[in-house]
Amino acid sequence: MSNKKIIILGGGESGSGAAVLAKVKGFDVFLSDSGSIKQNYKDLLDKYGIEWEENRHSEERILKADEIIKSPGIPTKAPLIQKLMAQGTPIISEIEFAGRYNKAKTVCITGSNGKTTTTMLTYHILQKAGLNVGLAGNVGKSFALQVAENDFDYYVIELSSFQLDNMYDFKADIAVLLNITPDHLDRYEYKFQNYIDAKMRITQNQTKDDVFIYWNDDEIIRKNLSSIVSEGRRTPFSLKKGNSAKAYIDDGNFTIEGENSFLSISVNDLSLKGTHNIYNSMAAALSASALYIKDDAIRSSLMDFEGVEHRLEPVAKVKGVCYVNDSKATNVNSCWYALESMKTPVVLILGGTDKGNDYNEILPLVKEKVRSLVFMGKDNRKLLKFFEGVKPYVSVDSMEAAINECYKAAKDGDTVLLSPCCASFDLFNNYEHRGKMFKEAVKNL
Repeated sequence: MSNKKIIILGGGESGSGAAVLAKVKGFDVFLSDSGSIKQNYKDLLDKYGIEWEENRHSEERILKADEIIKSPGIPTKAPLIQKLMAQGTPIISEIEFAGRYNKAKTVCITGSNGKTTTTMLTYHILQKAGLNVGLAGNVGKSFALQVAENDFDYYVIELSSFQLDNMYDFKADIAVLLNITPDHLDRYEYKFQNYIDAKMRITQNQTKDDVFIYWNDDEIIRKNLSSIVSEGRRTPFSLKKGNSAKAYIDDGNFTIEGENSFLSISVNDLSLKGTHNIYNSMAAALSASALYIKDDAIRSSLMDFEGVEHRLEPVAKVKGVCYVNDSKATNVNSCWYALESMKTPVVLILGGTDKGNDYNEILPLVKEKVRSLVFMGKDNRKLLKFFEGVKPYVSVDSMEAAINECYKAAKDGDTVLLSPCCASFDLFNNYEHRGKMFKEAVKNL
């Protein structure tokens, strides 16, 4: 038994899972959350005999930790984190900690947009191919909890920049970088390069036996490739054939020239529609190919995958108007992809907690495709100022009011699109809560 003191900050999915793994490995464990802890996590901690506190941080005790495992939602600028850093206490993420004890192969996926869809699709392919696979990170169960309780041979792990920030020795066997666009700049001193550097950490510690899959058409990724010091085998994908792309579109066919496969499918046969989903499908297919999954399993999975809740999710058709839930679009680029895929006039719901957004990126598509705008948030001043004179708009502060305004503005054949560009924390618990409230309000029409 170790008497090393590990303290976990944050009692959600990530923190409670890390606490269980630390306990199982014999550490002296204490979990602290400045807010309240959900009952299911309290029950889990109690089951393993782990001491915890909520609605406060016992600072004196925390400062005596040998190592801190920090939940990704806690910013580095939090005063307690600053004190720990000043005294040199090691601070790591749950993923980093779990990685010390993980023996399974890992497919790790990051990017500003498309992470969840690509993660779920990759998991779907691996499951369908009969692999013993776990789903972890931002989706599924805590990676640490699964390492403690399960015995998987593979993990598909969705990683945010916040998780990557506190990862040092962890290595992805297959690292996937989908794209990099400005996001979470409030957490990165409003410096885009700091955020880029966090995303590029997905490649760290890779050896020549590992694989790095990335979108070759992304200018930011291309500019930063020279900063990668690890040796993962580079596997780019692109909309166009050439430039050593291992996945591309050729004459309307989605084509994969993976390490261990060659397959071609008509783009029309892919279950996921829209340009952004072609990229997601390429990344997932290349990951599966690197794991020696047969072409037939990859092909059939790409054709029957059902998509992800809150990501361009069709909800209902009311009086000839389609209502689409894209609550997961918490940044401007994600909304750009949603608008780019729209084939009808759009009534667009924007707003929430602004993360330093620049709306110029979506301006041409708003001018081209949007009939009217509904701003939904506690403080809509930035949106009102930016879109003044661009399109008709209304400003509201609840989902019910937003849906009522959309119902009035939309015409037969239109699409009402919730693709907010912003975080949800001003009016909702999280983007899932926002999406569920949207669906509920639509069903009440």
